[in-house]
Amino acid sequence: MGYWTKSRLIFNSFREHAQASIRQVARQTGLSKSSVHRLGQAMAGRGRHPESWFWESEEGRRWLVRLVVAVLYHFGLKRGVGAETMRAFFACLHLEQQVGCSPSTLRAVMEQLERLILETTEGWEREGIAQGQIGPIVGTVDETFLQRLMLVFMDLISGYVLLEEVATDRTYETWYERVTARLEPLQTSVLYLVSDRAKALIKLAKTGLECPSIPDLFHLLHELVKGYSLGIWRQVKTARQALSRAQEHLANCQAEGASQAQIESAQVAVATGEAEVAHWQQVRDTYRGHLEAMALQVHPWRVKDSAPQSSQEVEAQLAAEVAALQELLETNGLPVKKKVLDKVRKQLADLAAVIDVWWQTVRQIVLAGKQGRCTQSDHPDAAVDDLGGVALVAADVLAGSSIARSGSPA
Repeated sequence: MGYWTKSRLIFNSFREHAQASIRQVARQTGLSKSSVHRLGQAMAGRGRHPESWFWESEEGRRWLVRLVVAVLYHFGLKRGVGAETMRAFFACLHLEQQVGCSPSTLRAVMEQLERLILETTEGWEREGIAQGQIGPIVGTVDETFLQRLMLVFMDLISGYVLLEEVATDRTYETWYERVTARLEPLQTSVLYLVSDRAKALIKLAKTGLECPSIPDLFHLLHELVKGYSLGIWRQVKTARQALSRAQEHLANCQAEGASQAQIESAQVAVATGEAEVAHWQQVRDTYRGHLEAMALQVHPWRVKDSAPQSSQEVEAQLAAEVAALQELLETNGLPVKKKVLDKVRKQLADLAAVIDVWWQTVRQIVLAGKQGRCTQSDHPDAAVDDLGGVALVAADVLAGSSIARSGSPA
């Protein structure tokens, strides 16, 4: 019988019989008197706070385990929060007597948790392969630079990290070798690959995996943000500073009893400053509106009327937004930076191609559903029910694509 099982027996016995002696509790639980005395003292030491009794119950102990695992997983493993910080967090919750929360203990438990997670995912993967449940992958690839260069390959549908390995370079040959070796035991294919516009990653998709290479919409919008956000913000800031100086000058004129002509001149300067601020704020809002429109347009249905659309229609809408953005810059005397716009325009066709991939997936699922139902029914009309559900399945297939990652960075 484990430590916490014994403690829970003693806790329940004292809770039901508050005046029971150690001898009586030992008789009720089947434990020795020395164990009851020792564990009772430990329990009293842990009961320093009004809520401490809950952690001794079975429900409280289960919740406490869940809390510790959640903190170690989300803060420690996923966010890199240090053991000292997590120890301080547990101490703030009055849990220093309930769990071993020294930094060394937390690190040891975190290492064990990491090992168990990897073993569990490997087991699930083997089970999925054996049962033929591994579907097509909507992949994304990128590299990170922490202490060393690391290549990352992830399935966007499930968020499952397929590959996370240290490498000496990020050439096409290295990517192809690692990715194909990882895909081989899965016995599946990549529907399309989302990435930035690195030549090695584009070649990996089109040549190595023989699938479409889809630009990451976030990176595309970020190119526009890097090119123009700072310039527009400078104009807004300058206009606000000029307005502030004009307002201060007007206040000084009124306080010092300046002439009517001087006060009127100062009032005109304030009105001009307010108009300038309003103008540049409108320019900024219009610029942000173009970014938001581009993010919302990469979708199988138009947002404004829910009408289905093709890749060509999406590409035309994106090109129109880029043209409108260029006109906004030129009209207001801002640097156009043609290289930035050209770089974005080159990606529009590939970005919009994800819409055709989506519709192709819908058609394949519908066709498979029809064929499957027709083999199970004598009536061919039995194959054409619940196409809306089929579309939802297709939406789930592409739920992790660049469509789902289209939040505007500005």
